[in-house]
Amino acid sequence: MPEARITAADVARKAGVSQPTVSRVFTPGSRVSPDKVARVREAARELGYLPNTLARSLNTGRSYTIGIVLAYLTNPFYPEALQILSERFSARGYHMMVIFAQNLEEEVDGVVENLMAHQVDGIILASVSMSNSLTARLRDLGMPFVLFNRGQEDRSLPSVTSANYAGGYLAGQFLVAGGHQRIAHVAGWHKSLNGRDRQAGFEAALAEAGQAPLAIIEGAFRRDIAAEATRTLFARPDPPDAIFVGNDHMAFAVLETLEAELGRAVPDDVSVVGYDDVAMAAWPSYDLTTLRQPASDMADATVTMLLGMIEAGDAPSGRLEIESPLILRGTARIPEGWPRDAARPSVEIQGDPK
Repeated sequence: MPEARITAADVARKAGVSQPTVSRVFTPGSRVSPDKVARVREAARELGYLPNTLARSLNTGRSYTIGIVLAYLTNPFYPEALQILSERFSARGYHMMVIFAQNLEEEVDGVVENLMAHQVDGIILASVSMSNSLTARLRDLGMPFVLFNRGQEDRSLPSVTSANYAGGYLAGQFLVAGGHQRIAHVAGWHKSLNGRDRQAGFEAALAEAGQAPLAIIEGAFRRDIAAEATRTLFARPDPPDAIFVGNDHMAFAVLETLEAELGRAVPDDVSVVGYDDVAMAAWPSYDLTTLRQPASDMADATVTMLLGMIEAGDAPSGRLEIESPLILRGTARIPEGWPRDAARPSVEIQGDPK
């Protein structure tokens, strides 16, 4: 005979609480005293109790599912962010449904419609295009959504990004302060507001110092294109003495091309600064100086924003930008007097970047 299934009533008896209290403990957003939560969760763990998600959904009218749309996982920032998001939502009683889509508006529209058909409670769009008509439909239907690491021109859209303009500005300021005179930029994708903002901040810092970029080449956030951009830059009679790269994924390709293929010493011949600070950036083989895009802080803010809309009916809060500190490592010349023990010195940005 198979063992009888452990029920909420069994957990309630062991924890010394009522059965509705057990249900509330496993229902996100419910209010239960910390003491009762601890007792119920300990009793559930000891008994091997698993909440009945279907019954909970029928009772609350929610699926406790968050849909997330990704374009790719080749950039190591996204696997890290996806893991953190999954952990954060799981701690709140939700699970994630991940859908992959290319950066094509028509495809993304269909994918999001599919997520809505699966009755997800909310949607996260990460590095994907989204049409204005889809935005309007989501708003009209009251579907909670947050753009993660995906800026849009409409600042009223709920989104969480790093402070891309300020990060690009800091990269430019840092390289100018290091005495570099021929500073190039391997930029992100021209359809990505994040990439455009990083480029705009970088150009503003150089202009303030009376410089202009030696060259700007779109890298499309792809390693192969970034490697070819590096070859192009160093085929010039006046090659760069510094390169700001639009993300770490491309910066790794730039470093490999410089050192393994072109025989250039980093940072003696050329300084390289990336953007993201993924885990690989700290590996000794890369030791990349980079702007940190704080995946953990961004995930926390995204979860708070989205669940606020789902559970409390909060109004969309618009764009939230999280500061990107400069992480000093070994691929860039450190300016004299630049504080090695501080991730970021004070920075004054002239004018309004928007």
